[in-house]
Amino acid sequence: MQGKMKQIGLLSVGAVAGVLISIGLSAVAQREARPPLPLEELRQFSDVFGAIKSNYVEPVEDKKLITEAISGMLAGLDPHSQYLDAEAFKELQVGTQGEFGGLGIEVGTEDGFIKVVSPIEDTPASKAGIKSGDLIIKIDEKPTKGLPLNEAVKLMRGKPKTPITLTLARKGESRPIVVQLVRDVIRVQSVKSKMLEPGYGYVRLTQFQEHTVENMVKAIEGLYKQQGPLKGMVLDLRNDPGGLLHGAIGVSAAFLPARTLVTSTDGRNEDAKRKYLAVPEDYLRGSRDDIVARLPAGVKSVPLVVLVNGGSASASEIVAGALQDHKRAAVIGTQTFGKGSVQSILPLTNNTAIKLTTARYYTPNGRSIQAKGISPDFLVEETPEGDVNQFRLREADLTRHLSNNKESEEKPTVPKPSDAAAEARLKDRKPIEFGSADDHQLAQAMNHLKGRPVLIAKPRDDAARPDADKAEKSEKAK
Repeated sequence: MQGKMKQIGLLSVGAVAGVLISIGLSAVAQREARPPLPLEELRQFSDVFGAIKSNYVEPVEDKKLITEAISGMLAGLDPHSQYLDAEAFKELQVGTQGEFGGLGIEVGTEDGFIKVVSPIEDTPASKAGIKSGDLIIKIDEKPTKGLPLNEAVKLMRGKPKTPITLTLARKGESRPIVVQLVRDVIRVQSVKSKMLEPGYGYVRLTQFQEHTVENMVKAIEGLYKQQGPLKGMVLDLRNDPGGLLHGAIGVSAAFLPARTLVTSTDGRNEDAKRKYLAVPEDYLRGSRDDIVARLPAGVKSVPLVVLVNGGSASASEIVAGALQDHKRAAVIGTQTFGKGSVQSILPLTNNTAIKLTTARYYTPNGRSIQAKGISPDFLVEETPEGDVNQFRLREADLTRHLSNNKESEEKPTVPKPSDAAAEARLKDRKPIEFGSADDHQLAQAMNHLKGRPVLIAKPRDDAARPDADKAEKSEKAK
């Protein structure tokens, strides 16, 4: 790693490193001067390097040793810092365009295993029933214990229409689950919309991509052309793992007054300390056309509900936190993922790079979301009996996760099934289709927009939320 690294300012707010890695752009200033190199530790590194070269059972190339040392250096920091070889660096840049090859699954590492964060909607992984929290213990015939994340990702990628077998360990299951999939070109449609009923619009964001803001504006314009002024709108961010930072700013700006604070970042260096406002220069990329300004004026004041869950991460949390802090929307659902850190891409030689955590981000009221997440205004599970996926992975569960430097890292309140029969029904129930007639959380969002009572989930332990009964009675009284 000789020579000064030039930072091109790719700012990541995606959920975790995996088959899909998200990036965004940010202007940066020159880094502070580097401290002197630790000579004693470098001598130790040189001794180990020499010992391996001289004594290892088989010859090892210098390049492999250096690359693995860099990978280990970054992996030891936090779950999101990572070395990117030429192939991974290229995939990182291509992925934000909404099309890439693979299975459609976001993964991280946990105790040496590859762990599923979330399958992406309408992909081979989601159709095969892979769930958040599953441990991938084998990829085809290769065990994954101790396998570097980037190596696991390479194994799961491949040409479309080629088969792959994943062996999973799932909490609550006594035997491994073998899933056979066929790789495909993953085209993520980041914006979906429809009229729920006369006067009520629904917009779902599955990921914050390069053109998400533009596509969302078109979707909302379409709803207003169908209906005219709306009585209410639901913004669905469930299972949205994040993506481009400027997309989060633009989505927030669509519903907030101009120049409103959306989020801020803070880190060791001056370029990591910044405020992002609902202004074109903070959400436009390569265009002078302010697409947000095209929205009907009523969008700024239409009653709004934001739906979130444990798969809502990073950019999704920026949007939910901004709209919640400014009291622009009611947030309904369950505790979000809790990724409140910023990753910058630092390019190296030979088209490689490192993805390095450089800052934390904060809501307008100064809340740190890192390892905590956004707490909904109304705790509503996927079904009246509870969450279909009861073992969802969150940032605070990841090994070496960055701490929350402002608030305690409380475990999210976990509602419980109402009885044993309900728990059994949940185990056999298929994942909820968001936006469908069976979508319980969406039904509660509509109840709130219409001034009806919201069915709030009962917590597993009321001691964790001492005002639970009071809050529930208050909501039922509305």
